[in-house]
Amino acid sequence: MDKLPEYSDIIKAQKRLKNIVKVTPLEHTKSFSAMSGANVYMKLENLQSTGSFKVRGAYNKLSQINKNELKNGVVCASAGNHAQGVAFAASMLGVHATVFMPIFTPPLKVIATRSYGAEVVQEGESFDDAMAAAQKFQEKSGAVFVHAYDDPDIIAGQGTIGLELFQANDSIQDVIVPIGGGGMISGIAIALKEINPEIRIIGVEAAGAQSMKNALKKGKPVKLTNMQTIADGIAVKTPGNLTYDAITKHVDDILVVDDSEISHAAYLLLQRAKILAEPAGVASMAAILNKKTDLAKRNVVAVISGGNINTGLLEQILEKGMMDEGLRARIAVLIPDVAGELRAIISILERLRASINEISHERSITTVPVGYVLVTITFNLQETSQLDTICKALKNKMKKFEVLK
Repeated sequence: MDKLPEYSDIIKAQKRLKNIVKVTPLEHTKSFSAMSGANVYMKLENLQSTGSFKVRGAYNKLSQINKNELKNGVVCASAGNHAQGVAFAASMLGVHATVFMPIFTPPLKVIATRSYGAEVVQEGESFDDAMAAAQKFQEKSGAVFVHAYDDPDIIAGQGTIGLELFQANDSIQDVIVPIGGGGMISGIAIALKEINPEIRIIGVEAAGAQSMKNALKKGKPVKLTNMQTIADGIAVKTPGNLTYDAITKHVDDILVVDDSEISHAAYLLLQRAKILAEPAGVASMAAILNKKTDLAKRNVVAVISGGNINTGLLEQILEKGMMDEGLRARIAVLIPDVAGELRAIISILERLRASINEISHERSITTVPVGYVLVTITFNLQETSQLDTICKALKNKMKKFEVLK
């Protein structure tokens, strides 16, 4: 059985990765510090080559494999980011890569993986399904299997994040890290606990995919029976044995955030910090902003682990974020189905400086009387108080309407 990497292994990994991966920024954020009461920094792995931290572990792993062993290529399973990391590393080393991805993997991640020269096979509805298919392929083909997280070289590569952030700021007190299979937090924890045991390492899981938290309760890794979250990058049913050991030894706490908290954190990162990050990548910031643990006045790092987001999901996050902040509203108005009625409503919105985003009509449902039409109008607001003014104006016109949530 493989052993956990040591601090010296992470130092060696950092040397291998020099001029291969980016030393990503560690940026202080005034906005999120004010919102959370902590002194918040962001380790921006969304700006890493391939758009996530995964390339660190993948290159560290592949670069150490004997060339004779690589004659049949490499194979891996991934929800997206590990796939790109392996494909990128394989292309740099001149190795053929076959990648198994779940059928619901965002198209952006599939396209990106293929762009690095990998052969992509989509199979199964979850990471674990893709993993099983990849393992069968490995047995038949003789390709080298590259595990997404439960491998000492993968863990050591991810641990270079810990070295970088401490080298950038040696006053950090807490590091908040998203957890899927646990490779990244394991590597960071091994590195930082060696440098300064007083630094707290805190993991964050999605409420709908609490595999590591469940493993700690059970006393061993156990497969989740159900899993549902928008954070596909950390949606792992079965955590690793190595990563379970590392987290048991070195991680101080594991927090949980739900999808609405993840979604709003992604929205705020884009709006306040102009940072595009995927749901899995913002789990750490969601925990900080929702004060899942006491971080008041402490120097805290949120690892923003990836930026590969599905554009359809991004649209939903922006829509919901604007609605939550009162900068977008939606009303349903029942009006006579005659010329001029809709124009009257539009004129009210235009006069009160609301920018119309979308209009839809419904005549066929049973709640709409014959001769009437239900109009749903979505519009953007310049300030939250505008909605009250618009509602008063509509009431004055005797329009029957409802503000939709």
